[in-house]
Amino acid sequence: MKTPRSFAEALARTRLPSVFNPYSDCCPDHDRADAARVRRRNLVRCLDAALAEHVDTIWIARDLGYRGGRRTGVPLTDEVHLDHAAALMGGIELDRATRGPAVAERTAAVVWRVLSRIGEPAVLWNIFPLHPHEPADPFSNRCHTRSEREATWPLLTALIDMIQPRRIVAIGRDAGMALTGLDITVEVVRHPSYGGQAEFIAGVHRIYGVPDDDGREGTGELPFAAAHAASGAAA
Repeated sequence: MKTPRSFAEALARTRLPSVFNPYSDCCPDHDRADAARVRRRNLVRCLDAALAEHVDTIWIARDLGYRGGRRTGVPLTDEVHLDHAAALMGGIELDRATRGPAVAERTAAVVWRVLSRIGEPAVLWNIFPLHPHEPADPFSNRCHTRSEREATWPLLTALIDMIQPRRIVAIGRDAGMALTGLDITVEVVRHPSYGGQAEFIAGVHRIYGVPDDDGREGTGELPFAAAHAASGAAA
């Protein structure tokens, strides 16, 4: 699991009950026939770009959500914000894996609002990198179990070894507690759901040293992507 491709392949091989693996499973209701391959490709492209740009921060939440990463293959990213992810990672190509209208996720909207504001790319991940759901409801979200975390923990450590981050931003108390003991700086911010949006935004702004009153919030500016494009044109 030393390269993005081998990492994605190991992720795709993970099989657990009441868990949808977007990198190998196909949803009969919403997915294209090649959905799993598209999601693996999206993930590999994001990780390749992160390595090429020496991205030094990983944002880690708890579980993959059914409206976000389950559909796109990019954690904390819904279909509405795939283009934002592609731009912030330097203009890579990310594709939809599903049929029908694009689906939005509230957490992804807040995450990408903040990422667009700070203009720095980050590797996005989850403690449990797959979508855990209730046994009779594949379109539900539940917290992963201890055994599920233990089964996939080597994937998280492999990602950290590959990216070699300077710091980790844990999104939510559960993620922060799970990451206790890592030999890396872990800064915990409030999860944006259930009334935590303002605290989440303030927490990330504090970590990145972004003022709250510079008038750019919500503009969608992507200074990193613009700089990357300019450097590519100059080359």
